[in-house]
Amino acid sequence: MSPQAEFILSLFRSTGAYLTGHFRLTSGLHSSEYLQCALVLQYPAHAERLGQMLAEELKALVAGPVNVVASPALGGLIIGHEVARALNARFIFMERDSSGKMTLRRGFSVTSSETAVVVEDVITTGGSTRDVVNVLAAAGVRVAAAGSIVDRSGGEASVGTPRVSLATLKVVAYTPEECPLCAQGVPAVKPGSRHI
Repeated sequence: MSPQAEFILSLFRSTGAYLTGHFRLTSGLHSSEYLQCALVLQYPAHAERLGQMLAEELKALVAGPVNVVASPALGGLIIGHEVARALNARFIFMERDSSGKMTLRRGFSVTSSETAVVVEDVITTGGSTRDVVNVLAAAGVRVAAAGSIVDRSGGEASVGTPRVSLATLKVVAYTPEECPLCAQGVPAVKPGSRHI
């Protein structure tokens, strides 16, 4: 594991953000490990530092300036804002409507002349990030890259654009039907934000 990844995981452990138990992830998969980024990002100094680190990683992938940073709500809000600050770009976020479709709301808009990056806190399957990439691309925006604090997929998730993460882990996740904790009758908790 790289020194950077070790530093990231030490932040998660020291803030109580590296959880163990039985969790139902946003993706619908189950896992015995959960990374609760909000517990790290509640500290502005940590959020600022992680945003600066992720901005540097994204700059290495993007040719030219970034006009807008976009994140899926709710998990990507704080880190997306900090990355936008570090890139001197504006920040917008997307939310799911009542049908579950990712959409721009709250008066946010984009134009085809803009270059964007998509920022998320944690990627497992990449679904939320991919949905934001697709909304931006459909509006004609050049989506240059995506980034996350943590990639739980071991680098396997595809989001439709080049991507980086500050720490890459291979965390075992199961479908509910294959989950050994479900088979043992251990109740799963949903700590994420998709259905808030």
